[in-house]
Amino acid sequence: MKKDITKALVDEHRLILRMIALLERNAPRTAGGSYGNWRFYLDGVDFIRNYADRFHHAKEEAVLFEAMIVNGMPRENSPVAAMLLEHEQGRGYVRALETAAAEARDGQTGREGIIAENALAYAMLLREHIDKEDNILYPLAERVIPVTLRDGILAGYTAAEAKTAADFTVRYEALVTHYENES
Repeated sequence: MKKDITKALVDEHRLILRMIALLERNAPRTAGGSYGNWRFYLDGVDFIRNYADRFHHAKEEAVLFEAMIVNGMPRENSPVAAMLLEHEQGRGYVRALETAAAEARDGQTGREGIIAENALAYAMLLREHIDKEDNILYPLAERVIPVTLRDGILAGYTAAEAKTAADFTVRYEALVTHYENES
């Protein structure tokens, strides 16, 4: 039986989608003037940068996508190239969100629209991106990656996870839960 090489990534998507739901809930409220918790957005940026990007995307980019390329998928003009481009687009939204939220926290007025626009653009991009990965790219990887590469992929995930603190995932789950419980 082949070892599953995408289940861990799909499981990580669940927590990322919970943060996206929070952005989708709070951004319209911010744009409308009824939500001004700038710490939420800065914590959201921290979550996205560390959990979604450095932890999750690092496993995709350095491990799974590289294995797909080694197995014959072109690096350019391919599903992998499209996913990498979307990762970069997301990073741009996050930079703009962070700047506007920090400015709002520091007392600059009129940042609400920029915060909401970038939070919602990121949320829409990532929701569609995760759908493509979960329903197209990951099933493709499960079909085409041979057994001989699977142990190496799983070892790569383990090595990436070893670079984080022992409570890394628990800390980010608690952060998301905290904001889910915020009214």
